[in-house]
Amino acid sequence: MAHKRRFSVFIASMFVSSTLLSACAVSASPDPVADVTPVQEHPDFATCVINLQQKAKTTGISQQIIDTTVANLKFVPRVIELDNQQPEFTTSFGDYFDKRVTPWRVEQGTKMMAKHGPLLAKLTKKYGVPGQYIVAFWGLETNFGSYKGSMPVLDSLATLACDPRRSDYFTGELLQALKLKQQYNFADSKMVGSWAGAMGHTQFMPTNYRKYAVDGDGDGIADLWNSEVDALTSAANFLQHLGWKADERWGREVLLPVDYPFAYLGGKHPLPLVKWQELNIKQANGQPLSTPDMQAALYLPAGHTGPAFLGYDNFNVIMRWNRSEFYAIAVGHLADRINGSAMLTRSVPKQPRLSRETVKQLQQKLNDAGFDVGKPDGILGRNSVLGLQAFQQQKGLIADGFPDVQTFNALGIKL
Repeated sequence: MAHKRRFSVFIASMFVSSTLLSACAVSASPDPVADVTPVQEHPDFATCVINLQQKAKTTGISQQIIDTTVANLKFVPRVIELDNQQPEFTTSFGDYFDKRVTPWRVEQGTKMMAKHGPLLAKLTKKYGVPGQYIVAFWGLETNFGSYKGSMPVLDSLATLACDPRRSDYFTGELLQALKLKQQYNFADSKMVGSWAGAMGHTQFMPTNYRKYAVDGDGDGIADLWNSEVDALTSAANFLQHLGWKADERWGREVLLPVDYPFAYLGGKHPLPLVKWQELNIKQANGQPLSTPDMQAALYLPAGHTGPAFLGYDNFNVIMRWNRSEFYAIAVGHLADRINGSAMLTRSVPKQPRLSRETVKQLQQKLNDAGFDVGKPDGILGRNSVLGLQAFQQQKGLIADGFPDVQTFNALGIKL
């Protein structure tokens, strides 16, 4: 009988669902047109709005805003629909990466570096964040400002605040959004963004907008919708507060030796660079790793047949912006490309999309085999990856924690 193992680690997806990664994560794809409905058609929402008016009053929101804005908040059914949306299939790293690190984004990012060169140099000096990273975030969040979302933020946040699942979180974000409106006299119609409430060029949630937005152009308003200077300055300020290390890069693509044992994978197993060098990990050009006194973690987002990456401390900073390894790799590599670096040395393999039902079946098989990965949910998160890796080790397979055909066969699952 297999020994029962418990893998209780914070989920950091190897596969990313096609919905938003979290309430704060935003893509540069269009939002659906908001379908708002009167409060009277949703009596529970009407009661919630009355409570929101009282909460707004106790947090210092003016009576005028309470009467003209809060009292007229509308329920947006589409927000709940999107929040509940469960994708049928997972997204592979190849699909994710190829849609985000595109020739167009590299070209546009290079142009934006030139357009904002003096500003970015100033921001690098003040905040310690090189310009290519600021521009890469901008590119991934809103395609350099070409699409910032069109959903009514106040109505969207109110809709989510009145949903019991995460009411406290979204109530707090709504109150911060109302404080933004009060501080800068923003019109309700101007406050548009993602269905989850993220706003502007850099898609800040209201709390982060209030904490980290900077009036970079000196007009008295930190306007993340209309001022590129404000948006880029705010992004640099945010990254500095997240812990960006000025003298380090994000990470790099690396080459693994043919006999690599896959003993250390993911953010839970960082090693000093000198240890990675001892394991014969090399730079993508085949040269030995430099070995400053730094920690790094190894990531194989497409398994052992795809590219490998070492993530440094700034990789973790990127993940504090968006808790996705895929996102962090995309930001880092896009920044490198914008700064003139070459494409990946090892191409990203085309891999089949796995249905949620297939992933649930895999998780159940792992549980049945004695590798406790938790309740099957169809999301191949960190617990499942660790369970897969342990199963692969037991079966003498390449233990990269990636669900390849050989692993499915060993589990008795037909693709």
